[in-house]
Amino acid sequence: MVSASATSSATSPIRLGMVGGGQGAFIGAVHRMAARLDGHYTVVAGALSSDPERAKASAAEIGLDPERSYGSFQEMAEKEAAREDGIEAVSIVTPNHMHYPAAKAFLDAGIHVICDKPLTSSLDDAKALAETVKTSGKLFVLTHNYSGYPMIRHARQMVEDGTLGDIILVQAEYPQDWLAEPIEETGQKQASWRTDPARSGAGGAIGDIGTHAYQLATFITGLQAESVAADLDSFVPGRRLDDNGHIMMRFPERGGRRPKGTVWVSQVAPGNENGLKLRVYGTKGGIEWVQADPNYLWYTPLGEPKRLITRAGAGANEAAAAVSRIPGGHPEGYLEAFATLYTEAAGAIRQMREGKQPEGLVLPTVEDGVHGMRFIQACVNSSQADAAWTRLDAV
Repeated sequence: MVSASATSSATSPIRLGMVGGGQGAFIGAVHRMAARLDGHYTVVAGALSSDPERAKASAAEIGLDPERSYGSFQEMAEKEAAREDGIEAVSIVTPNHMHYPAAKAFLDAGIHVICDKPLTSSLDDAKALAETVKTSGKLFVLTHNYSGYPMIRHARQMVEDGTLGDIILVQAEYPQDWLAEPIEETGQKQASWRTDPARSGAGGAIGDIGTHAYQLATFITGLQAESVAADLDSFVPGRRLDDNGHIMMRFPERGGRRPKGTVWVSQVAPGNENGLKLRVYGTKGGIEWVQADPNYLWYTPLGEPKRLITRAGAGANEAAAAVSRIPGGHPEGYLEAFATLYTEAAGAIRQMREGKQPEGLVLPTVEDGVHGMRFIQACVNSSQADAAWTRLDAV
């Protein structure tokens, strides 16, 4: 018979804090909605801004207890760790340069971390953070949210099952147009930090959205680039970081074949709002997925007509069904994909409450984040060397 305390520990909401995500932020509200969607979390504390007054006002807007609205993440980590009802996990939704110090502070305090991507603003910080995660024994989740879509999980399962045969070609693209003009000069908050090397890191578009495109390619295929040849540009005059990039990729040899890939990323392509798209081709067939129409996956077996697989249709596999919430014919998209990561993290945290080690997780990890930072740095190095082929293990 399961005790009442064990049942409570297994099912009670996870006490969640947040660093960043205050007034004027975009991604913080997305994380809060995703955390609430499946009912696994309660947001109880926050250091929502580096400006104490804005932090206080932001906390009031989302109904936080004023006593648990903190002026800094350091204060929050120390005081929440000392409370009997302190937070069990924290969401870090700051600009990139704050990911490392904030994550380290909470891991050192014994608190699980759910962090927005990319992992950090530098590869050195990423490596140091991976060591901290390893010694902490705590869960660390990197929110590459697109990996939570049901049809992405379906595609991953198809590759694992050998349905596509040996993977030979991967094409990912992620064009936007919101930075086609120098809006960072107007003080627009989201643009100003993303185009600032001190806060974003060495990569602009390649770090902001290129990592999403690349992570999807690796998540579905299980391949990681061995080397890249990248041509990064800043098309907007005076912009200090790239706003467009074309990258060729070489993957390690498999079965006598050397898979190849490409990534195109842009934030200056008029007519594109959030044009994430992925194509994967193998010796037995190919697939195509478009984020703007996420319930559908096109599959073409070699020599046969193209087939449409829908999220909740007869062709959907168990991997897709496991992360679907609503009946077929109803859109399930961005927030739900984000919520999938939060829900899977909740399952892992509850297992760890009981002293168990989570198994079978497909959540993006700190190691995935380190590899993503290697990808960014290798692309930057390659571009600076006139698109010379650059090995990821050499950066």
